[in-house]
Amino acid sequence: MATPAPGPGPAFRGRGGEALPETLAALDAGRRRGLHLGAQLFVSVAGRTIADLAVGEARLGEPLTPEHLMLWLSSSKPVTAIVVAQLWEQGALELDDPVAAHWPEFAAGGKERVTIRHLLTHTGGLRMPRVGWPEEPWEAIVARVAARKLEPGWVPGEKAGYHQTASWFALGELVRRLGGRPFARTVREEIFLPLAMDDCWIGMDEAMWESHYAAGRLAPMWSAEEGLDPATPRSHGWEARERVVRPSPGGNGWGPIGQLGRLYAALVAGGRPQGGDAASRILAPQTVEALAARHRAGLFDHTFQHVIDWGLGVIVDSKQYGVETVPYAYGRLCSRRTYGHSGYRSSTAFADPEHRLAVALAWNATPSAEDHERRVRDTLDALYRDLGLAPAGGGGG
Repeated sequence: MATPAPGPGPAFRGRGGEALPETLAALDAGRRRGLHLGAQLFVSVAGRTIADLAVGEARLGEPLTPEHLMLWLSSSKPVTAIVVAQLWEQGALELDDPVAAHWPEFAAGGKERVTIRHLLTHTGGLRMPRVGWPEEPWEAIVARVAARKLEPGWVPGEKAGYHQTASWFALGELVRRLGGRPFARTVREEIFLPLAMDDCWIGMDEAMWESHYAAGRLAPMWSAEEGLDPATPRSHGWEARERVVRPSPGGNGWGPIGQLGRLYAALVAGGRPQGGDAASRILAPQTVEALAARHRAGLFDHTFQHVIDWGLGVIVDSKQYGVETVPYAYGRLCSRRTYGHSGYRSSTAFADPEHRLAVALAWNATPSAEDHERRVRDTLDALYRDLGLAPAGGGGG
């Protein structure tokens, strides 16, 4: 286990904090405001790891380390998108295929025109909040998604609204059908293991859950909507067995945030793992470019109530629509080509290709939406300044 770094400023465990004084100060300011107990941060530039560290506590009296597994929530979504992109590369599907071409039952309820691209860009009209996860097994959940009616008045591809869960189970079912393996196994074998993300899961092996849970390696997520009382923090309980073991393709990724950062470092390198050669790519460079391109631009998102641009399963920098108001953003100083995803009031991970920068950041508590968006902006802006990447005049790239 890493030991706390000595010297002035907020203490950290891991490496690289000496280079990020303003960033650490921003993380510590949030802790003192009761927005979280601790946080993990990974930063790499041009394939070189700048920081892989943790600050604060996992539980009262227990330091958070870079080795703790954190819940990514919707920062998990790009993992599923990448597995779909691999199937696209292999010729198993086309982006504009109707989902029902590979899963006939999905055509029920007026969904016969919904394509794979629609699901990846949140324009498919499947925003239902409840799918039965984690109480029900995979088969029951995907049957419910297939039987669901298209949202009334929705024209696929012409109306946008963030799909929290249902469309991601649909994508996961396509992965299972076309790849011939359970979704959780596919993600491990095609993404996590090739990138040395050995401690990462979307649907953790049950024996591994028992081991990690008993050892206290699963960092709880704390509720901080009304401020976190450090004397009596309240856990969401999201590290419970069913919520970790049963996969949710858009929402229950677990792993050290430094390992999630390896995914974005690979994307910055055109799909090649850090230290790997061309033969070890998880995606071709052209596919990475396609993933990050704006497949949905200028559309009002009826879930977020804001205009947001989307790639294939990733959010592309949208601060041009309101730098202080756009949700799931990457701060004020990122370049316009930045893309990635965030998790509900708790995490963000992204690639900034213009700076060859990969970042993954997770806090272990969920404050109010306003407080969270402010801590994201403040922390990421501090990070860009620490790295010397803030553009002249302080505006966005």
